[in-house]
Amino acid sequence: MIVICNKKNALWSLKKTYPNFMKKIICILLLTGCILQLNAQNKTDISSIEKEAKEYYKTKNYEKATSKYLQLADISYFKRNKSIALYMAARALASQNKVDSSFILLDKAITNGFKYKTHLINDSDLAALHNNPKWETLINKTTTKSLNDNPNLAKIITKDVHNFWKAYDLVAKDTSNAYNIYKKNYFDKASNGMEDYMGLKVKSIAQFIAHLNAHPKLYQTIRPNTLKVDEYKDEILQSFRNFKQLYAEAKFPDVYFVIGAFTSGGTVSPEGLLIGTNQMSDGDGVNTEEVVNKLRINKSETLPHVVAHELIHFQQDGLKNEKITLKYAIQEGMADFIGELISGKTANEKIYQWAKGKEKMIWEKFTKDMYKDRYNNWIANYNTVSADSYPDLGYWIGYQICKSYYENANNKKQAIYNMLHIQDYKQFLADSKWEKKLDAMK
Repeated sequence: MIVICNKKNALWSLKKTYPNFMKKIICILLLTGCILQLNAQNKTDISSIEKEAKEYYKTKNYEKATSKYLQLADISYFKRNKSIALYMAARALASQNKVDSSFILLDKAITNGFKYKTHLINDSDLAALHNNPKWETLINKTTTKSLNDNPNLAKIITKDVHNFWKAYDLVAKDTSNAYNIYKKNYFDKASNGMEDYMGLKVKSIAQFIAHLNAHPKLYQTIRPNTLKVDEYKDEILQSFRNFKQLYAEAKFPDVYFVIGAFTSGGTVSPEGLLIGTNQMSDGDGVNTEEVVNKLRINKSETLPHVVAHELIHFQQDGLKNEKITLKYAIQEGMADFIGELISGKTANEKIYQWAKGKEKMIWEKFTKDMYKDRYNNWIANYNTVSADSYPDLGYWIGYQICKSYYENANNKKQAIYNMLHIQDYKQFLADSKWEKKLDAMK
């Protein structure tokens, strides 16, 4: 059925053809069709406009980049996405030396929740603003969530999971109204962490609902396992305390558990650690036949270990930012290794089981990429792996290097500090003696 969203023509046709009581029904149907079309259009536009905006910015076509980022800000539902789009438009304006306009958009970005104060201060693309009296005022308006150094004060926030299931039950009684129900009862009640997670990893409510509709059997069976998040609070806080013993400078963010769209099991933002609980919901009685890639779903017992992994990522702002595959592998593998030290298990056990006996083969392939920017060959490569490979082997590589470095260190606490402050990845690899350990393997 094709719905023509022309209000004037539609009403004229109804007035001529239908009695009054039918007019109301048909109008509702027409309006519903229009909304569905707009939701689908919005999902497509967000991806395509974002891609265009990035390309224009990359090629220094700042005028068109500004236009596209403003367009993206206008259609973005999540505050995080809107604030980032406004920020990027402001950068493009600053690069055109349009100082006053740039300040206006930066102010709007902050009003919409822009939280990256350090990034704002260090952004060289905003250099044209630095000598303006408004700059200090703007910096002072940017709020940064205070970092907590006491593991016992970290908050474990699970309300979003409970809100999801309330909305899910309401939708079951009124499936035709799913968008509005999820918006009102889940997205509009989102915690700050869920706002960031959805903005970073999901992008639109339409995408979220499309995921749910594609996995009805999964969601009919995972509820008990997702609700176990409340049972893991003590275990999570214990791993936080263990980390404090290893790393005195540790900071302990809040942890947010959400139901996402199978786009991320875990990530971090200035709000804290953001966990896609439904990707750690497998177990007895769970129907996963609709999950195309079974590697994307893990047992619910892995949740505390995923949190430990993300906790390490939250500490990694001391690492040198270098676009080489070795850096990405060490960054992820370090989170797996130290996460294992503090929680008892790695967050990615499947990878390590597969890699046993294949160590030299994996390393030989990796050496061809490690000093190049080939992230996608080794991390988040679920769609490109071959029959003799496995996704996310970069995690395994980095884990082995960090583990070898730690085992060879006399001062274990200093070793943890050194990992979290790597400035030379090639030297760190040499100091780890991983390649010597590999050569000794049969």
